[in-house]
Amino acid sequence: MLYSLYQTTADLMLPMRLVSAVAGRGFALGGRAGAERWRAASALCEMLGRAALSHRRPAFGITEIKSGNRLVPVVEEEVLTTPFGTLLRFSKAGAPPQPKVLLVAPLSGHFATLLRDTVRVLLPEHDVHVTDWANARDVGLWHGRFGFDDYIEHLIGFLEAMGPSHVVAVCQPCVQALAAAAIMAEDGHPMQPRSLTLMAGPIDTRINPTKVNALATGRPIEWFQRMLISRVPLRYPGAMRRVYPGFLQLTAFMSMNAERHMKAQIDLYKALADGEEARAGTIKEFYDEYFAVLDMTAEFYLETVERVFQEHLLAKGELDWKGRRVNPKAIRRTALFTVEGERDDICAVGQTMAAHDLCSSLRPYRKKHYMQAGVGHYGVFAGRRWASQIYPLVRNTILANE
Repeated sequence: MLYSLYQTTADLMLPMRLVSAVAGRGFALGGRAGAERWRAASALCEMLGRAALSHRRPAFGITEIKSGNRLVPVVEEEVLTTPFGTLLRFSKAGAPPQPKVLLVAPLSGHFATLLRDTVRVLLPEHDVHVTDWANARDVGLWHGRFGFDDYIEHLIGFLEAMGPSHVVAVCQPCVQALAAAAIMAEDGHPMQPRSLTLMAGPIDTRINPTKVNALATGRPIEWFQRMLISRVPLRYPGAMRRVYPGFLQLTAFMSMNAERHMKAQIDLYKALADGEEARAGTIKEFYDEYFAVLDMTAEFYLETVERVFQEHLLAKGELDWKGRRVNPKAIRRTALFTVEGERDDICAVGQTMAAHDLCSSLRPYRKKHYMQAGVGHYGVFAGRRWASQIYPLVRNTILANE
């Protein structure tokens, strides 16, 4: 019912947004002639036209990268594909062999393109692969379920397809990445990662709980199932699949920082009305990505909430994968590097570092932690400080274990 109500509202808004877009182009012509009122009207129309979410993955848009002193063309290749995700490689023509990196993207309401800046910074010196997760509303019921265990299974399969490589996990999948590494280590798997970098992930959310953690623990799992799970409308390929809709996850994220997002929209309107195209473009680029939402399967969402945020199973040594206990103590060959942001209000300081205690068999020289001062959650993997201060440490970890 909830999803159908959302879809009906979006359908009713569509004609208004189309009219606003057409009118905005007309007002823009007057704005170019120097009429401030016309620019203001055009800005208002554009804001109305942008009042919608996208459910399609944006393009990564990385067509070339500077490697050394030359520009190298970049081509996206699908190495391995399942109904629920693709191992996407950014191939560089003529590039010498470089360390292979699996960048594990969150499955938490946004597409893997949220890590575009992370990919762009890693690319010049690494053979980058990304977990490109599918929108659950586009996956037919006949493909079966996709839960917490299936996510870990996908990571193991992706690492097998890549060969000897390194893992960089961002945010929510740090738990699954650590679990996958532990399972492969216990099995003596030849493709267990050479290094594991965990960035701002909820390894143990009992440490310095945030608003996100409070929301997850404030109600029983039955409430989440009853209130937040919907069925995909009939018009989509995944019709009748039970999902946690991406628009609900986005609403939750935005409500945490409502004032900041409201200010950003006001700033965008002012920039458009004042003809400041560069400033407006920066804001639009961020929100075009932020408003592209992805639905999660109900089983993956509910199992993640219950196992990671409510029961803390990995942190307590009680996490099972397909009936077998996950044992991080089995990790002996994979180097561990954890990164946290001082101002992270999603994964607080200490939650990711908890991985070091779990990986107690690793020798001290194989474990390293870094806390980046002055950054929030997204600053850990995107932006100036990611590129200039955090990335060099990630690169050194990979090189030292390559």
